[in-house]
Amino acid sequence: DLVQGKTPKDFDLVTDAYPSQVRRLFRNSRIIGNRFRLVHVYFNNNKIIEVATFRAIDSGDKNNIFGTIEEDVKRRDYSLNALYYDPDTETIIDYVHGLKDIRKKVLKSVIPLKRTFKEDPVRMIRAIKYSVASGVRVTFRIKRQIKRDAEYLASCSSSRMSEELFKILQSGYSAPIMKSCFDLKLLGHFLPEFNEHLHQFADFKNNFFRSLEKLDNQIQNGKEKRKSLMLLHLLDPYLTLQNSFLNQTDKRQLFKGVIKDSKNGLKPLIAPNAEIEEAVKIMFRRKKINFPKKKAAHSHHRRYFPSSTEKKPQKSILD
Repeated sequence: DLVQGKTPKDFDLVTDAYPSQVRRLFRNSRIIGNRFRLVHVYFNNNKIIEVATFRAIDSGDKNNIFGTIEEDVKRRDYSLNALYYDPDTETIIDYVHGLKDIRKKVLKSVIPLKRTFKEDPVRMIRAIKYSVASGVRVTFRIKRQIKRDAEYLASCSSSRMSEELFKILQSGYSAPIMKSCFDLKLLGHFLPEFNEHLHQFADFKNNFFRSLEKLDNQIQNGKEKRKSLMLLHLLDPYLTLQNSFLNQTDKRQLFKGVIKDSKNGLKPLIAPNAEIEEAVKIMFRRKKINFPKKKAAHSHHRRYFPSSTEKKPQKSILD
């Protein structure tokens, strides 16, 4: 981002100090993680600085081996994402010609292509995100490997892919990223319902990408980034196609039905229930559907005093 003249969203801090050494330096810190130990340093206003230690090439899922900066760089996914900045000397440390690739606007993999996506399938989505957000070209070899390895994306956990979905939605480039995921056969492995509809219905395809473009415009203009608002733009075209908003006399059942349709559409991904409900409430208001009010709470401890001529009612199965 700095090389391209953009304001970085955040910085990843890395050091040759072990987590225990960082912990001793900063009393306002704690070590987190089981496999990959990191240090969180806490500051005022709930600000947390995450510090990682250089990792060795042999460090993997089942072991966490610390290493040197020369080893750490070889674990990075793409050359443009493998640059190190020394704030003391204000210099960029580049072992993989990342600066040259940024200036040439080309995306190159640091890890051999036959291995990289099998090790971490999410790197396929990151390739698309880097391409769209940074304006770099994905090489033919990377595209070809993505199509070959797309099926590995289905092996990622639903929680990780759900997190990745929200990163896409809040990026300000969700429409072109989703379009590339669709073109490269990735979308079917994390949003299969949407992928199927995009293939079958031209109107849905137009409405889907138009809705995401509206979301991107709002985010790029600095407007709020509520998850419910992101879900609203994602789900509205899908729910409209499902006829989820057909008039029903029982608005409460309609509300429950729309939430159910929303969750089914997102499978196998999972969104927080509260965010889905809030998104549906906004949809109801925009479609001028009266939102069902909560039923008034009734006390279960009212005493009943029968008159002298009235028999005390029998306790029903509902009491």
